[in-house]
Amino acid sequence: MKVNRLLIVGAMVAAFGFTSCQQDEEVKIQDTVSENALSRISELGFYNKNVEKVEGGYVVEGDIFLSEGDLSAAHNTKALRVGESEQYRTTNLVNTGGGVRNITLSIDPALPATYVTALDAAIDRYNAQGLNITMSRVSSGGNIYLQAAPKSAQYLASAGFPTSAGDPHNNIKIATRYIGTNPNQAWFTTILAHEIGHCIGFRHTDYMDRSYSCGGSYSNEGASTVGAILIPGTPSAQDPNSWMLACIGSGQNRPFNANDVTALNYLY
Repeated sequence: MKVNRLLIVGAMVAAFGFTSCQQDEEVKIQDTVSENALSRISELGFYNKNVEKVEGGYVVEGDIFLSEGDLSAAHNTKALRVGESEQYRTTNLVNTGGGVRNITLSIDPALPATYVTALDAAIDRYNAQGLNITMSRVSSGGNIYLQAAPKSAQYLASAGFPTSAGDPHNNIKIATRYIGTNPNQAWFTTILAHEIGHCIGFRHTDYMDRSYSCGGSYSNEGASTVGAILIPGTPSAQDPNSWMLACIGSGQNRPFNANDVTALNYLY
């Protein structure tokens, strides 16, 4: 089964066949990432290989956006790691105010209708869990805005983590160049649900060893200063079907499994 990172595409020509018109598009050469930035990314507890410089910051681990401010701010280290594949959360979570909070999502109307269908399906996956956060799609001005990534993007989709004020990360970028106009709906729904997961505070399930879902050599992402906090009740054994694994097989569908539901209900 072909494995595509959720999300960096480094060698995507092998994983996705580009059409001739896609090959002819102008692609901006990535800016060099400084050694200082790579060091800070590592100190923050993120894998600092294959880092992509983007407007306003960096995309790390294939799909996580870190702003320049994230790299320069002071952070307290908060990490609790026991096994290899438990669910992990960030220090910041969405503040529900002790009740139920609705998170709105809007999508750029220029994106294909198939993207709207997948977004609605991702929202339905969350709402079916009866959490203290609900989600709804609005025509504009959503708490989370989905838009096309720059043509130079080397990932399928990217998002960030909740703010210190308790709000979800406000943006998901989608590389239409790689997703296409008519993607496999279950696969794309999983990708969007994954990015929404980051927006509300989930890190990758295989945080301790990205090789589990991405292949290659063992890769421990190290200590964390933005939070890689074990969610109690999630398993220490490997979890091959979690929606928050770092990489996904081509066309693969990952609805929430029992461990994911445990993690969602613990946090929200």
